[in-house]
Amino acid sequence: MRAIRFIAMLLGFICVSLPAIAADKFPSRPIKFVVGFLAGGPTDTTARIFCEWLSQHLGTCVVENKVGQGGMIAAASVANAPPDGYSILFTGPNNFIGPTLYKNLSFNHARDTDAVAGLARLSNVMVVPPSLPVKTVAEFIAYAKANPGKISYASSGNGTSVHMSAELFKMMTKLDMVHVPYKGSAGIYPDLLTGKVDVLFDNLPGSVEFVKTGKLKALGVTGETRNPQIPDVPTMVESGLSDFVSMSFTGLVAPAGTPAAIIKQLSNALQKGLASAEVRATMDKLGVIPRPGTPDDFGTFLAREAEKWQTVAKRAHIRID
Repeated sequence: MRAIRFIAMLLGFICVSLPAIAADKFPSRPIKFVVGFLAGGPTDTTARIFCEWLSQHLGTCVVENKVGQGGMIAAASVANAPPDGYSILFTGPNNFIGPTLYKNLSFNHARDTDAVAGLARLSNVMVVPPSLPVKTVAEFIAYAKANPGKISYASSGNGTSVHMSAELFKMMTKLDMVHVPYKGSAGIYPDLLTGKVDVLFDNLPGSVEFVKTGKLKALGVTGETRNPQIPDVPTMVESGLSDFVSMSFTGLVAPAGTPAAIIKQLSNALQKGLASAEVRATMDKLGVIPRPGTPDDFGTFLAREAEKWQTVAKRAHIRID
């Protein structure tokens, strides 16, 4: 009888424990990548590459676009989400420029998130519609100086790397141009292609096909070297603007306090994606440079980037509210 009671107790313990064990398994439901820009733009495109990889190799992943306030709405939603690994922000320079631009943010991005993985670095490219009568950066500068206040530069939102690249250009050239912010790069192209706006410093993945097909003219890339996707396009430095280097980046951060084991699991899966021939081929096609590394590596990188971009925002005297 004692043996029977012992077995019954043991079975009862197992039955109680199994649900707890199952509940602790990560992921047990879809992982959400939160993107602060419209679907179809370069940030969204890159996010979907890695979300698809996770879906195939870790667990279901979905992309949720939360547009507005230069990506700050998306960042706030993740900073205030439960630290359980299921809400992850697809981050970039905009999230570290934000504290300089906005006075009344409800969160501190550096304090309220933990680094998960760096994924990519990418150049911006200066593009103009075919109707604009310029072929080089120098010609654009001369044209803009001859038409003060008449040239419009589009951006994917206030405080984004697209906006800041244009502001850096404007600051260095002392041009009088008008800023036209959109809710993501994808929304800009219908107006850019038809000449309703005059210039865009977009992340290369968003513009590269338009450039290759001749629908847009690329005047310069903002990276340290030319991009192999458009090798005939000079860098901004080669075009006469010394020290003009503006590399964007993408990566993932989780709400602060997310268990280290979950961050490690996500990071490991993503690093395998970065090393895979399939993902590398897609990134190469888009002109995106892989950025592998540990969560600590990415955290250190983010701290440096925050200082750099906030300095640019202050020097350009940009405030949003």
